[in-house]
Amino acid sequence: MKYSENLKVNKFMDDLQSISSDKLELIEAIRKIFLTANSDLIEDIKYGGVVFNQSNTLIGGIFPYKEHISIEFSNGANFPDLSGLLEGKGKKRRYLKIVEKQDIDKKEVSVFVAEAVKN
Repeated sequence: MKYSENLKVNKFMDDLQSISSDKLELIEAIRKIFLTANSDLIEDIKYGGVVFNQSNTLIGGIFPYKEHISIEFSNGANFPDLSGLLEGKGKKRRYLKIVEKQDIDKKEVSVFVAEAVKN
């Protein structure tokens, strides 16, 4: 199955399919949100996950862990987050933990992705 123009992304997704189809389904749904928010995003594989670059700047990524998927935002500390959904205490980076498909809506992933691509 072809996922991306980037062969490393395709290999990563194929490997994930053989390890965990549940995680693959979550990552595919989240990738779609990123790529729909900005079709000019460049995908790559770094730090053990799928990362997204815009204008040669890393804006975020999706990382599989044993118990969850982490969606990381490079400048998440600057995002409005009135509901307190973003986690993390670093200077810039914030993340969302996704355990099940419903979390994608509950944790307002599309709102935060839209914020990431506009910054």
